[in-house]
Amino acid sequence: MLSAIKHRFISLLQLLLVITYIIFEELIWEGIAKPIYKAVHGLKILQNIEARLETVNPSVILVIFVVLLVIVEAAGIYAGMLFVSGQVAIGLVLYISKIPIAAFTFWLFRVTEDKLMQFGWFKWMYDWIMKAIEWIKSSEIHQKTIEYLVHVKMSFKAFKEKYFAGKSPFIEKIKQLYTTLKESLRK
Repeated sequence: MLSAIKHRFISLLQLLLVITYIIFEELIWEGIAKPIYKAVHGLKILQNIEARLETVNPSVILVIFVVLLVIVEAAGIYAGMLFVSGQVAIGLVLYISKIPIAAFTFWLFRVTEDKLMQFGWFKWMYDWIMKAIEWIKSSEIHQKTIEYLVHVKMSFKAFKEKYFAGKSPFIEKIKQLYTTLKESLRK
């Protein structure tokens, strides 16, 4: 009995983690943050900063990284609280406004990773987080959810190609109806 409850609790925890991971990875990172990160990474000024960061003390980099990370995470938590309290618009604006800071923080991590990994506790936390992500990604729930999302994505793509492609009969009928309506209103 206790084993069954434990198994269900772990399965529920996995499901919640998988859903959270997929939302952040697929929607937020792939759809919004990654393009911003690429834009930030390509900025000339950041390339100059990257060269200067090579001479900065690892402790200073750690402090800057941790402060930025805390700001980004606090903004995300507060945005979530605003969503839950019904202030969706303000929460959305806050969440969207934190994305460039998050992209910059990710960039900072990537260019100073060797220096940050000099701190044993930081490396341990990073390794632990990576193992947790691998655990989530290797779970059956994650794999089945991704398969389902791929199927849904393909269905949307097929729907889009069928009804919204260049010379779709559906679109042509809508355009024809619009033109007829526009001409009749002019008379």
